[in-house]
Amino acid sequence: MQYNKVEISGVNTSRLKTLKESEKIELIKRSRKGDKLAREQLIICNLRLVLSVLQKYLGRGECPDDLFQVGVIGLIKAIDNFDTSLQVKFSTYAVPMIAGELRRHLRDNSPVRVSRSLRDLAFKAMQSKEKLTASMQREPTVSEIASDINAPLTDVVMALESITDPLSLYEPVFSDSGDDLYVLDQISDKTDDQGWLDELSLKEAVKNLCDREKNILYMRYLKGKTQVEVAKQIGISQAQVSRLEKGALDTIKKQLRS
Repeated sequence: MQYNKVEISGVNTSRLKTLKESEKIELIKRSRKGDKLAREQLIICNLRLVLSVLQKYLGRGECPDDLFQVGVIGLIKAIDNFDTSLQVKFSTYAVPMIAGELRRHLRDNSPVRVSRSLRDLAFKAMQSKEKLTASMQREPTVSEIASDINAPLTDVVMALESITDPLSLYEPVFSDSGDDLYVLDQISDKTDDQGWLDELSLKEAVKNLCDREKNILYMRYLKGKTQVEVAKQIGISQAQVSRLEKGALDTIKKQLRS
């Protein structure tokens, strides 16, 4: 099987060896006995797994290389904690561990701050979710998570909602023949005309972008493509797409504030 070339943090994932499940288990057992080469091989050969989990968390203003390294930390934790006696594939256990590490990183670096007690409860809930996902081989319900950590259901719901990413008012939700509908348009405010004035300002700001920046924003936010997909379509690296996207959004924000 041929894989598309994806380079991140200096790693060309298309050249990574794919291990059989039996090979992974053997390397984990050797690693537990102090074999550093086995541990290193296990990490390297599972970097493509990190990349696959990473796709969901791109485009949030974070450097893809930084997120990739955070995902690798989750992979290492999965390697160190995986129970080889369980009848569970390593990837089934590792994916929620990697995702959990990425969510914690994004939560801790979020500009929106929540109380320490709520963050602690959310952390316990996410740990419980990862543990239950591995043991149940499906995503647990919030009720099951609340029962597992012995916390009120309403508190768990509030804690989990507190660590979700805030939604921008300028997030496109619909497009038809060039007429875009943003979240802002769905918020009713009959007291003034600020809503449509902001929309006009946004459209003017977008007009000032170069064609490549417009194309990237169009594919990312109207077509719902990942940065990897955009990079492949226009023939540049994912890191370049990330920089261009961030630059375009920063330009728009500056013009809206001026």
